[in-house]
Amino acid sequence: MTGLLICAALGVEARAVRRGLPPAGGAKVVSTGIGPRRAGRAAGLLGGRGAVAVVGFGGAADRSLLPGDVFVASEVRFGGRVYPCPSAPLLAGELARAGLPVRVGPLATCGHLVTGAERRRLAAEGVLAVDMETGPLARAAGGRPLAAVRVIVDTPRSPLLSASTVVNGHAARRTLGRLGPVLARWARACGPRTVLLAAPRSFCAGVERAIEIVELALDRYGPPVYVRKQIVHNRHVVEDLRRRGAVFVDELSEVPTGAMVIFSAHGVSPEVRAEAAGRGLNVIDATCPLVAKVHAEARRFAAAGRMIALIGHAGHEEVDGTLGEVPGSAVLVQSVRDVATLPAGRPVSYLMQTTLAQDEAREIAAAIRRRFPDATGPRQDDICYATTNRQVAVRAIAEEADVVIVFGSANSSNSQRLMEVAARDARAHLVDEPGDIALDWLAGARTIGLSAGASAPPALVGDVVTALRGLGEVRVEERRVAEETVRFSLPKELPS
Repeated sequence: MTGLLICAALGVEARAVRRGLPPAGGAKVVSTGIGPRRAGRAAGLLGGRGAVAVVGFGGAADRSLLPGDVFVASEVRFGGRVYPCPSAPLLAGELARAGLPVRVGPLATCGHLVTGAERRRLAAEGVLAVDMETGPLARAAGGRPLAAVRVIVDTPRSPLLSASTVVNGHAARRTLGRLGPVLARWARACGPRTVLLAAPRSFCAGVERAIEIVELALDRYGPPVYVRKQIVHNRHVVEDLRRRGAVFVDELSEVPTGAMVIFSAHGVSPEVRAEAAGRGLNVIDATCPLVAKVHAEARRFAAAGRMIALIGHAGHEEVDGTLGEVPGSAVLVQSVRDVATLPAGRPVSYLMQTTLAQDEAREIAAAIRRRFPDATGPRQDDICYATTNRQVAVRAIAEEADVVIVFGSANSSNSQRLMEVAARDARAHLVDEPGDIALDWLAGARTIGLSAGASAPPALVGDVVTALRGLGEVRVEERRVAEETVRFSLPKELPS
Protein backbone atom coordinates (compact mmCIF):
# COMPACT_ATOMS: atom_id res chain seq x y z
CA MET A 1 0.00 0.00 0.00
CA THR A 2 1.35 3.42 -0.93
CA GLY A 3 0.33 5.11 2.32
CA LEU A 4 -2.30 5.83 4.92
CA LEU A 5 -4.17 9.09 5.43
CA ILE A 6 -5.91 9.44 8.79
CA CYS A 7 -8.54 12.16 9.01
CA ALA A 8 -9.81 13.54 12.32
CA ALA A 9 -12.10 16.50 12.87
CA LEU A 10 -10.41 17.99 15.94
CA GLY A 11 -6.79 18.72 16.63
CA VAL A 12 -7.04 16.87 19.94
CA GLU A 13 -8.23 13.76 18.08
CA ALA A 14 -5.47 14.02 15.48
CA ARG A 15 -2.77 14.44 18.13
CA ALA A 16 -4.05 11.47 20.13
CA VAL A 17 -3.96 9.15 17.11
CA ARG A 18 -0.61 10.47 15.90
CA ARG A 19 1.03 9.68 19.24
CA GLY A 20 0.17 6.01 18.83
CA LEU A 21 1.47 5.61 15.27
CA PRO A 22 4.77 3.84 14.55
CA PRO A 23 7.42 6.52 13.83
CA ALA A 24 8.38 5.07 10.45
CA GLY A 25 4.94 3.93 9.36
CA GLY A 26 4.44 6.46 6.58
CA ALA A 27 0.99 7.52 7.80
CA LYS A 28 -0.20 11.10 7.54
CA VAL A 29 -2.69 12.55 10.06
CA VAL A 30 -4.75 15.64 9.21
CA SER A 31 -7.39 17.65 11.02
CA THR A 32 -10.40 18.36 8.79
CA GLY A 33 -12.49 20.57 11.05
CA ILE A 34 -15.95 19.89 12.38
CA GLY A 35 -18.96 19.11 10.21
CA PRO A 36 -19.66 17.78 6.72
CA ARG A 37 -18.93 21.08 4.95
CA ARG A 38 -15.38 21.32 6.30
CA ALA A 39 -14.84 17.60 5.82
CA GLY A 40 -15.95 18.03 2.20
CA ARG A 41 -13.38 20.77 1.66
CA ALA A 42 -10.71 18.61 3.29
CA ALA A 43 -11.54 15.72 0.92
CA GLY A 44 -9.07 17.21 -1.54
CA LEU A 45 -6.31 16.16 0.88
CA LEU A 46 -6.94 12.52 0.07
CA GLY A 47 -4.68 12.88 -2.97
CA GLY A 48 -3.20 9.62 -4.20
CA ARG A 49 -2.82 7.90 -0.86
CA GLY A 50 -4.02 4.33 -0.96
CA ALA A 51 -5.94 3.91 2.31
CA VAL A 52 -8.17 6.35 4.16
CA ALA A 53 -9.19 6.10 7.80
CA VAL A 54 -11.58 8.55 9.45
CA VAL A 55 -11.26 8.53 13.23
CA GLY A 56 -12.36 10.52 16.24
CA PHE A 57 -15.12 10.83 18.78
CA GLY A 58 -18.64 9.72 17.96
CA GLY A 59 -22.14 9.44 19.32
CA ALA A 60 -24.23 6.33 19.86
CA ALA A 61 -27.65 5.92 18.31
CA ASP A 62 -28.13 2.40 19.60
CA ARG A 63 -28.71 2.12 23.35
CA SER A 64 -26.41 -0.90 23.67
CA LEU A 65 -23.31 1.18 22.87
CA LEU A 66 -21.49 2.55 25.91
CA PRO A 67 -19.06 5.45 26.40
CA GLY A 68 -15.58 4.21 25.55
CA ASP A 69 -16.73 1.57 23.06
CA VAL A 70 -14.81 1.54 19.80
CA PHE A 71 -17.20 1.59 16.87
CA VAL A 72 -16.13 0.37 13.40
CA ALA A 73 -18.44 1.30 10.54
CA SER A 74 -19.59 -1.48 8.22
CA GLU A 75 -21.13 1.21 6.03
CA VAL A 76 -21.48 5.00 6.04
CA ARG A 77 -24.87 6.57 5.34
CA PHE A 78 -24.73 10.14 4.04
CA GLY A 79 -26.74 12.27 1.69
CA GLY A 80 -29.10 9.47 0.73
CA ARG A 81 -26.28 7.14 -0.27
CA VAL A 82 -24.51 4.24 1.41
CA TYR A 83 -20.72 3.85 1.26
CA PRO A 84 -19.61 0.33 2.28
CA CYS A 85 -16.58 -0.38 4.46
CA PRO A 86 -16.09 -4.09 3.65
CA SER A 87 -12.91 -4.61 5.66
CA ALA A 88 -14.69 -3.69 8.91
CA PRO A 89 -14.73 -7.30 10.29
CA LEU A 90 -10.96 -7.61 9.78
CA LEU A 91 -10.25 -4.26 11.44
CA ALA A 92 -12.69 -4.92 14.29
CA GLY A 93 -11.07 -8.28 14.99
CA GLU A 94 -7.66 -6.65 15.20
CA LEU A 95 -8.96 -3.96 17.57
CA ALA A 96 -10.53 -6.64 19.77
CA ARG A 97 -7.22 -8.50 19.96
CA ALA A 98 -5.67 -5.20 21.06
CA GLY A 99 -7.97 -5.35 24.08
CA LEU A 100 -10.53 -2.77 22.98
CA PRO A 101 -14.33 -3.17 23.29
CA VAL A 102 -15.50 -3.19 19.67
CA ARG A 103 -18.82 -3.00 17.88
CA VAL A 104 -19.49 -3.07 14.13
CA GLY A 105 -22.48 -1.62 12.27
CA PRO A 106 -23.89 1.23 10.17
CA LEU A 107 -22.69 4.79 10.78
CA ALA A 108 -24.70 7.88 9.80
CA THR A 109 -23.07 11.24 9.08
CA CYS A 110 -25.28 14.21 9.99
CA GLY A 111 -24.75 17.96 9.72
CA HIS A 112 -25.58 18.61 13.37
CA LEU A 113 -25.55 17.03 16.79
CA VAL A 114 -28.08 14.22 16.98
CA THR A 115 -30.29 14.01 20.06
CA GLY A 116 -33.66 12.84 21.28
CA ALA A 117 -36.23 11.81 18.70
CA GLU A 118 -33.77 11.95 15.80
CA ARG A 119 -31.41 9.61 17.60
CA ARG A 120 -34.26 7.18 18.23
CA ARG A 121 -35.35 7.36 14.58
CA LEU A 122 -31.84 6.56 13.34
CA ALA A 123 -31.59 3.66 15.78
CA ALA A 124 -34.91 2.31 14.45
CA GLU A 125 -33.38 2.41 10.95
CA GLY A 126 -30.49 0.22 12.09
CA VAL A 127 -27.90 2.95 12.63
CA LEU A 128 -25.61 2.24 15.56
CA ALA A 129 -23.52 5.41 15.70
CA VAL A 130 -23.40 8.95 14.30
CA ASP A 131 -20.75 11.52 13.43
CA MET A 132 -20.44 14.75 11.40
CA GLU A 133 -17.48 14.16 9.06
CA THR A 134 -17.11 10.65 7.64
CA GLY A 135 -19.71 10.89 4.85
CA PRO A 136 -17.97 13.45 2.58
CA LEU A 137 -14.62 11.71 3.06
CA ALA A 138 -16.14 8.31 2.28
CA ARG A 139 -17.62 9.75 -0.90
CA ALA A 140 -14.25 11.21 -1.94
CA ALA A 141 -12.36 8.00 -1.17
CA GLY A 142 -13.89 6.32 -4.21
CA GLY A 143 -12.79 2.73 -4.46
CA ARG A 144 -9.85 3.08 -2.10
CA PRO A 145 -9.69 1.11 1.17
CA LEU A 146 -11.81 2.97 3.69
CA ALA A 147 -12.14 2.62 7.46
CA ALA A 148 -14.25 4.66 9.85
CA VAL A 149 -13.53 4.26 13.55
CA ARG A 150 -15.26 6.25 16.26
CA VAL A 151 -14.75 6.13 20.02
CA ILE A 152 -18.16 6.63 21.62
CA VAL A 153 -18.44 9.67 23.91
CA ASP A 154 -22.17 10.36 24.14
CA THR A 155 -25.06 7.90 24.24
CA PRO A 156 -28.84 8.06 24.72
CA ARG A 157 -28.25 7.48 28.43
CA SER A 158 -25.24 9.83 28.63
CA PRO A 159 -25.88 12.87 26.36
CA LEU A 160 -23.06 15.07 25.14
CA LEU A 161 -24.00 18.02 27.32
CA SER A 162 -23.98 16.23 30.66
CA ALA A 163 -21.80 15.92 33.74
CA SER A 164 -20.09 12.83 32.30
CA THR A 165 -18.90 14.53 29.11
CA VAL A 166 -15.47 15.54 30.42
CA VAL A 167 -14.74 12.14 31.93
CA ASN A 168 -15.94 10.34 28.80
CA GLY A 169 -13.89 12.67 26.59
CA HIS A 170 -10.65 12.05 28.48
CA ALA A 171 -11.18 8.29 28.34
CA ALA A 172 -11.99 8.44 24.62
CA ARG A 173 -8.82 10.42 23.92
CA ARG A 174 -6.72 7.74 25.61
CA THR A 175 -8.46 5.10 23.50
CA LEU A 176 -7.76 7.06 20.31
CA GLY A 177 -4.08 6.81 21.18
CA ARG A 178 -4.35 3.03 20.98
CA LEU A 179 -5.82 3.02 17.47
CA GLY A 180 -2.63 4.04 15.65
CA PRO A 181 -0.78 0.69 15.64
CA VAL A 182 -3.91 -1.17 14.53
CA LEU A 183 -4.60 1.29 11.71
CA ALA A 184 -0.99 0.94 10.58
CA ARG A 185 -1.41 -2.85 10.41
CA TRP A 186 -4.65 -2.37 8.49
CA ALA A 187 -2.90 -0.18 5.93
CA ARG A 188 -0.03 -2.68 5.53
CA ALA A 189 -2.59 -5.38 4.75
CA CYS A 190 -4.13 -3.29 1.97
CA GLY A 191 -3.34 -3.96 -1.66
CA PRO A 192 -4.45 -5.97 -4.69
CA ARG A 193 -4.40 -9.74 -4.42
CA THR A 194 -5.57 -13.03 -5.88
CA VAL A 195 -7.84 -15.32 -3.87
CA LEU A 196 -7.74 -19.04 -4.63
CA LEU A 197 -10.83 -20.97 -3.54
CA ALA A 198 -10.42 -24.67 -2.83
CA ALA A 199 -13.29 -26.77 -4.12
CA PRO A 200 -14.95 -28.76 -2.72
CA ARG A 201 -15.09 -26.86 0.58
CA SER A 202 -17.50 -26.35 3.48
CA PHE A 203 -20.54 -28.55 4.22
CA CYS A 204 -20.52 -32.22 3.24
CA ALA A 205 -23.59 -34.42 2.78
CA GLY A 206 -23.42 -35.82 6.32
CA VAL A 207 -23.29 -32.34 7.88
CA GLU A 208 -26.11 -31.05 5.68
CA ARG A 209 -28.19 -34.06 6.71
CA ALA A 210 -27.50 -33.56 10.42
CA ILE A 211 -28.40 -29.86 10.34
CA GLU A 212 -31.55 -30.59 8.32
CA ILE A 213 -32.59 -33.19 10.88
CA VAL A 214 -32.50 -30.63 13.70
CA GLU A 215 -34.29 -28.01 11.60
CA LEU A 216 -37.05 -30.41 10.55
CA ALA A 217 -37.47 -31.70 14.10
CA LEU A 218 -37.94 -28.12 15.33
CA ASP A 219 -40.48 -27.45 12.58
CA ARG A 220 -42.41 -30.68 13.13
CA TYR A 221 -42.33 -31.06 16.90
CA GLY A 222 -41.57 -27.52 18.03
CA PRO A 223 -38.91 -26.39 20.53
CA PRO A 224 -37.29 -27.42 22.67
CA VAL A 225 -35.55 -30.21 20.81
CA TYR A 226 -32.56 -31.60 22.72
CA VAL A 227 -29.30 -32.49 20.96
CA ARG A 228 -26.68 -34.65 22.63
CA LYS A 229 -23.29 -32.94 22.13
CA GLN A 230 -22.78 -30.53 19.23
CA ILE A 231 -24.74 -31.70 16.20
CA VAL A 232 -21.59 -30.91 14.18
CA HIS A 233 -18.38 -29.34 15.40
CA ASN A 234 -18.96 -25.72 14.42
CA ARG A 235 -19.79 -22.80 16.67
CA HIS A 236 -21.81 -20.91 14.06
CA VAL A 237 -24.03 -23.89 13.29
CA VAL A 238 -24.64 -24.61 16.97
CA GLU A 239 -25.44 -20.98 17.81
CA ASP A 240 -27.85 -20.68 14.88
CA LEU A 241 -29.74 -23.82 15.88
CA ARG A 242 -29.76 -22.73 19.52
CA ARG A 243 -31.45 -19.48 18.50
CA ARG A 244 -34.14 -21.55 16.75
CA GLY A 245 -34.88 -23.57 19.87
CA ALA A 246 -32.38 -26.45 19.97
CA VAL A 247 -30.97 -27.25 23.41
CA PHE A 248 -27.48 -28.78 23.39
CA VAL A 249 -26.53 -31.05 26.28
CA ASP A 250 -23.44 -33.05 27.15
CA GLU A 251 -25.24 -35.94 28.85
CA LEU A 252 -28.67 -37.54 28.52
CA SER A 253 -29.25 -36.91 32.22
CA GLU A 254 -29.83 -33.26 31.24
CA VAL A 255 -32.77 -34.23 29.01
CA PRO A 256 -36.23 -34.39 30.64
CA THR A 257 -37.81 -37.84 30.70
CA GLY A 258 -39.91 -38.47 27.61
CA ALA A 259 -38.43 -35.52 25.67
CA MET A 260 -37.05 -35.65 22.15
CA VAL A 261 -33.29 -35.97 21.73
CA ILE A 262 -31.15 -36.04 18.60
CA PHE A 263 -27.86 -37.91 18.48
CA SER A 264 -25.11 -35.92 16.77
CA ALA A 265 -23.51 -36.69 13.42
CA HIS A 266 -20.50 -38.24 15.21
CA GLY A 267 -22.50 -41.23 16.49
CA VAL A 268 -22.97 -42.74 19.94
CA SER A 269 -22.23 -46.03 21.64
CA PRO A 270 -24.84 -48.75 22.35
CA GLU A 271 -24.58 -47.74 26.01
CA VAL A 272 -25.94 -44.27 25.20
CA ARG A 273 -28.75 -45.77 23.11
CA ALA A 274 -29.69 -48.05 25.99
CA GLU A 275 -29.75 -45.13 28.42
CA ALA A 276 -32.05 -43.19 26.10
CA ALA A 277 -34.42 -46.16 25.80
CA GLY A 278 -34.41 -46.69 29.56
CA ARG A 279 -35.45 -43.07 30.17
CA GLY A 280 -38.21 -43.16 27.57
CA LEU A 281 -36.59 -40.53 25.34
CA ASN A 282 -37.80 -40.07 21.79
CA VAL A 283 -34.65 -40.48 19.72
CA ILE A 284 -33.78 -39.25 16.24
CA ASP A 285 -30.39 -40.49 15.09
CA ALA A 286 -28.37 -38.00 13.02
CA THR A 287 -25.26 -40.20 12.88
CA CYS A 288 -23.50 -39.72 9.56
CA PRO A 289 -24.03 -42.85 7.43
CA LEU A 290 -20.28 -43.06 6.86
CA VAL A 291 -19.69 -43.19 10.62
CA ALA A 292 -22.43 -45.81 10.91
CA LYS A 293 -20.51 -47.84 8.30
CA VAL A 294 -17.43 -47.84 10.56
CA HIS A 295 -19.59 -49.00 13.47
CA ALA A 296 -20.92 -51.88 11.38
CA GLU A 297 -17.38 -52.86 10.35
CA ALA A 298 -16.29 -52.81 14.00
CA ARG A 299 -19.11 -55.16 14.96
CA ARG A 300 -18.30 -57.50 12.04
CA PHE A 301 -14.60 -57.71 12.97
CA ALA A 302 -15.38 -58.20 16.67
CA ALA A 303 -17.85 -61.00 15.88
CA ALA A 304 -15.06 -62.76 13.98
CA GLY A 305 -12.89 -62.66 17.11
CA ARG A 306 -10.45 -60.10 15.74
CA MET A 307 -8.71 -57.36 17.70
CA ILE A 308 -9.58 -53.95 16.20
CA ALA A 309 -6.92 -51.25 15.94
CA LEU A 310 -8.93 -48.03 15.67
CA ILE A 311 -6.83 -45.28 14.10
CA GLY A 312 -8.06 -41.99 15.52
CA HIS A 313 -7.79 -39.29 18.17
CA ALA A 314 -8.62 -39.83 21.83
CA GLY A 315 -11.63 -37.95 23.14
CA HIS A 316 -13.27 -37.37 19.78
CA GLU A 317 -16.97 -38.26 19.94
CA GLU A 318 -16.77 -40.40 16.81
CA VAL A 319 -13.93 -42.43 18.34
CA ASP A 320 -15.80 -42.82 21.63
CA GLY A 321 -18.85 -44.11 19.78
CA THR A 322 -16.88 -46.64 17.74
CA LEU A 323 -14.97 -47.92 20.76
CA GLY A 324 -18.27 -48.25 22.59
CA GLU A 325 -19.64 -50.51 19.84
CA VAL A 326 -17.07 -53.21 20.63
CA PRO A 327 -15.93 -52.89 24.27
CA GLY A 328 -12.95 -55.12 24.98
CA SER A 329 -12.25 -55.75 21.31
CA ALA A 330 -10.79 -52.40 20.18
CA VAL A 331 -7.58 -50.50 20.94
CA LEU A 332 -7.08 -46.84 20.01
CA VAL A 333 -4.00 -46.16 17.86
CA GLN A 334 -3.07 -42.48 17.59
CA SER A 335 0.40 -42.71 16.07
CA VAL A 336 2.91 -45.07 14.47
CA ARG A 337 4.55 -45.41 17.91
CA ASP A 338 1.32 -46.84 19.33
CA VAL A 339 1.48 -49.76 16.87
CA ALA A 340 4.37 -51.29 18.82
CA THR A 341 2.17 -51.48 21.96
CA LEU A 342 -0.62 -53.49 20.34
CA PRO A 343 -0.98 -56.90 22.01
CA ALA A 344 -0.01 -59.93 19.97
CA GLY A 345 -1.73 -63.30 19.84
CA ARG A 346 -4.99 -62.31 18.11
CA PRO A 347 -5.83 -61.67 14.47
CA VAL A 348 -5.89 -57.92 13.81
CA SER A 349 -8.13 -55.65 11.78
CA TYR A 350 -7.91 -51.88 11.60
CA LEU A 351 -10.46 -49.10 11.15
CA MET A 352 -10.12 -45.32 10.88
CA GLN A 353 -11.83 -42.24 12.25
CA THR A 354 -13.51 -40.70 9.20
CA THR A 355 -12.02 -37.20 9.59
CA LEU A 356 -8.29 -37.99 9.70
CA ALA A 357 -5.59 -36.64 7.43
CA GLN A 358 -5.32 -39.20 4.68
CA ASP A 359 -1.51 -39.44 4.62
CA GLU A 360 -1.24 -39.77 8.41
CA ALA A 361 -3.87 -42.51 8.58
CA ARG A 362 -2.32 -44.50 5.75
CA GLU A 363 1.10 -44.29 7.40
CA ILE A 364 -0.30 -45.78 10.61
CA ALA A 365 -2.20 -48.44 8.67
CA ALA A 366 1.02 -49.39 6.85
CA ALA A 367 2.79 -49.74 10.22
CA ILE A 368 0.02 -52.06 11.42
CA ARG A 369 0.38 -54.24 8.31
CA ARG A 370 4.17 -54.40 8.76
CA ARG A 371 3.79 -55.68 12.31
CA PHE A 372 0.77 -57.87 11.54
CA PRO A 373 1.13 -59.05 7.92
CA ASP A 374 -2.26 -60.74 8.03
CA ALA A 375 -4.07 -57.62 9.26
CA THR A 376 -7.24 -56.74 7.39
CA GLY A 377 -8.76 -53.34 6.82
CA PRO A 378 -12.17 -52.00 5.85
CA ARG A 379 -13.73 -53.01 2.56
CA GLN A 380 -13.57 -49.37 1.53
CA ASP A 381 -11.44 -46.54 2.92
CA ASP A 382 -12.99 -45.32 6.17
CA ILE A 383 -11.83 -41.73 5.69
CA CYS A 384 -14.83 -39.76 4.49
CA TYR A 385 -14.86 -38.93 0.77
CA ALA A 386 -15.54 -35.28 1.69
CA THR A 387 -12.55 -35.14 4.03
CA THR A 388 -10.33 -36.58 1.29
CA ASN A 389 -11.66 -34.20 -1.36
CA ARG A 390 -11.13 -31.16 0.82
CA GLN A 391 -7.58 -32.20 1.65
CA VAL A 392 -6.71 -32.72 -2.02
CA ALA A 393 -8.26 -29.34 -2.89
CA VAL A 394 -6.49 -27.42 -0.14
CA ARG A 395 -3.17 -28.98 -1.14
CA ALA A 396 -3.74 -27.73 -4.69
CA ILE A 397 -4.18 -24.10 -3.60
CA ALA A 398 -1.47 -24.22 -0.92
CA GLU A 399 1.13 -24.87 -3.62
CA GLU A 400 0.31 -21.47 -5.16
CA ALA A 401 -0.60 -19.39 -2.09
CA ASP A 402 1.40 -17.15 0.23
CA VAL A 403 -1.02 -17.92 3.04
CA VAL A 404 -4.00 -20.28 3.40
CA ILE A 405 -6.98 -19.52 5.63
CA VAL A 406 -9.13 -22.50 6.63
CA PHE A 407 -12.52 -21.85 8.22
CA GLY A 408 -13.57 -24.23 10.96
CA SER A 409 -13.93 -24.44 14.73
CA ALA A 410 -11.01 -25.55 16.87
CA ASN A 411 -12.82 -28.74 17.97
CA SER A 412 -13.45 -29.82 14.36
CA SER A 413 -11.12 -32.70 13.53
CA ASN A 414 -11.60 -32.45 9.77
CA SER A 415 -10.91 -28.69 9.85
CA GLN A 416 -7.77 -29.17 11.93
CA ARG A 417 -6.49 -31.81 9.51
CA LEU A 418 -7.28 -29.50 6.58
CA MET A 419 -5.15 -26.75 8.10
CA GLU A 420 -2.32 -29.20 8.79
CA VAL A 421 -2.36 -30.40 5.16
CA ALA A 422 -2.22 -26.79 3.91
CA ALA A 423 0.64 -26.00 6.30
CA ARG A 424 2.92 -28.43 4.44
CA ASP A 425 3.17 -26.01 1.51
CA ALA A 426 2.18 -22.56 2.86
CA ARG A 427 1.60 -20.52 5.97
CA ALA A 428 -1.78 -21.78 7.14
CA HIS A 429 -4.23 -20.70 9.82
CA LEU A 430 -7.50 -22.11 11.17
CA VAL A 431 -10.12 -19.45 11.98
CA ASP A 432 -13.74 -19.48 13.08
CA GLU A 433 -14.78 -16.25 11.34
CA PRO A 434 -13.29 -13.37 9.32
CA GLY A 435 -12.58 -11.33 12.46
CA ASP A 436 -10.11 -14.01 13.60
CA ILE A 437 -7.80 -13.23 10.66
CA ALA A 438 -4.77 -11.28 11.87
CA LEU A 439 -3.91 -8.38 9.57
CA ASP A 440 -0.21 -9.26 9.77
CA TRP A 441 -1.01 -12.54 7.98
CA LEU A 442 -2.20 -10.50 5.00
CA ALA A 443 0.63 -7.98 4.82
CA GLY A 444 2.62 -8.71 1.68
CA ALA A 445 0.46 -11.75 0.85
CA ARG A 446 -0.62 -11.32 -2.75
CA THR A 447 -2.10 -14.80 -3.18
CA ILE A 448 -4.42 -16.06 -0.46
CA GLY A 449 -5.95 -19.52 -0.41
CA LEU A 450 -9.33 -20.10 1.21
CA SER A 451 -11.04 -23.31 2.25
CA ALA A 452 -13.51 -24.48 4.89
CA GLY A 453 -13.91 -27.69 6.83
CA ALA A 454 -16.85 -29.98 6.16
CA SER A 455 -18.70 -28.60 9.20
CA ALA A 456 -18.13 -24.88 8.43
CA PRO A 457 -20.92 -22.82 6.82
CA PRO A 458 -20.20 -21.86 3.18
CA ALA A 459 -21.13 -18.21 3.78
CA LEU A 460 -17.96 -17.68 5.83
CA VAL A 461 -15.74 -17.95 2.75
CA GLY A 462 -17.91 -15.46 0.89
CA ASP A 463 -17.78 -13.10 3.86
CA VAL A 464 -13.99 -13.05 3.91
CA VAL A 465 -13.76 -12.50 0.15
CA THR A 466 -15.99 -9.45 0.64
CA ALA A 467 -13.81 -8.27 3.52
CA LEU A 468 -10.65 -8.66 1.44
CA ARG A 469 -12.21 -6.52 -1.31
CA GLY A 470 -12.26 -3.76 1.29
CA LEU A 471 -8.45 -3.91 1.33
CA GLY A 472 -7.98 -3.62 -2.43
CA GLU A 473 -8.80 -5.19 -5.76
CA VAL A 474 -9.40 -8.94 -5.56
CA ARG A 475 -9.31 -11.49 -8.36
CA VAL A 476 -11.02 -14.77 -7.42
CA GLU A 477 -10.10 -18.12 -8.93
CA GLU A 478 -11.45 -21.54 -7.99
CA ARG A 479 -9.46 -24.77 -8.01
CA ARG A 480 -11.95 -27.66 -8.23
CA VAL A 481 -10.63 -31.19 -7.81
CA ALA A 482 -13.90 -33.14 -7.49
CA GLU A 483 -17.65 -32.91 -7.88
CA GLU A 484 -19.71 -34.10 -4.92
CA THR A 485 -23.16 -35.48 -5.67
CA VAL A 486 -23.69 -37.65 -2.59
CA ARG A 487 -26.99 -37.17 -0.73
CA PHE A 488 -28.11 -39.12 2.34
CA SER A 489 -31.72 -39.97 3.16
CA LEU A 490 -33.36 -38.69 6.32
CA PRO A 491 -34.46 -40.82 9.32
CA LYS A 492 -37.93 -42.32 9.13
CA GLU A 493 -39.12 -40.04 11.95
CA LEU A 494 -38.87 -37.00 9.67
CA PRO A 495 -40.51 -36.08 6.36
CA SER A 496 -38.22 -36.26 3.34
